[in-house]
Amino acid sequence: MAEPTQTAKVLSVTDLTPNVRQLIVLPKTRKLSFQPGQWVSLKLPVGTKPPLNRAYSLATPESPSGELTLVFDRVPQGIGSGYLYELRPGDDLSLSGPYGNFVLPKPLDREILFITRYTGLVPVRCMVKALYAHRDAPPVLVMAVGPAEDELVYHYEFLSLAMTRASFRYLPLVASSEEAAVGLTVSMLRPFIDSKPKVTPLVCGTKGFVRPLRDYFIEAGYDRKEVKTETYD
Repeated sequence: MAEPTQTAKVLSVTDLTPNVRQLIVLPKTRKLSFQPGQWVSLKLPVGTKPPLNRAYSLATPESPSGELTLVFDRVPQGIGSGYLYELRPGDDLSLSGPYGNFVLPKPLDREILFITRYTGLVPVRCMVKALYAHRDAPPVLVMAVGPAEDELVYHYEFLSLAMTRASFRYLPLVASSEEAAVGLTVSMLRPFIDSKPKVTPLVCGTKGFVRPLRDYFIEAGYDRKEVKTETYD
């Protein structure tokens, strides 16, 4: 059975970092209902056998207008990101969804620990915005690893939130390689995990980043089901 798709119009294009771009699009047929953390599938008219399917998480919760915020990085020689980087306001995209189970757990009875690498922060940003739309948000710590200081996505937004909400903490980290990102993250995790009450971990990034961190939590005494993960490669 074919996926139900619809056309969305590009409303705005914004560069968040030198290599990360944000599109705000508006579906033309029907408003999407989704949970923070979920993603949509874009059907791009490129590649050897178009459409080329690419999954992108939503960076903001549902809005009354139905606008969707998509964020992606520029992949060298990437067919999909290359096409998306050519889009301008007024252009159309074909999409389907939402999909995915990387969403906030229920009940929210522990501190939430988000760990992300690069654009893995996108679904987390959506969840954080949803959490802090309410007064009774649990304590939250975001550990965000970027490949360079100027590639920390939504950096100043998270700094501002950390200054205004006592229950929110933000730890930006920089590591140029996947291996270095894992090692640095584990070294920073230990004080938060060892001999402390359990938190709710949600980890998002490439498989080479997410899987070693999931294993670290399991070795620290967490059940596999207690560690929510999302990979995008």
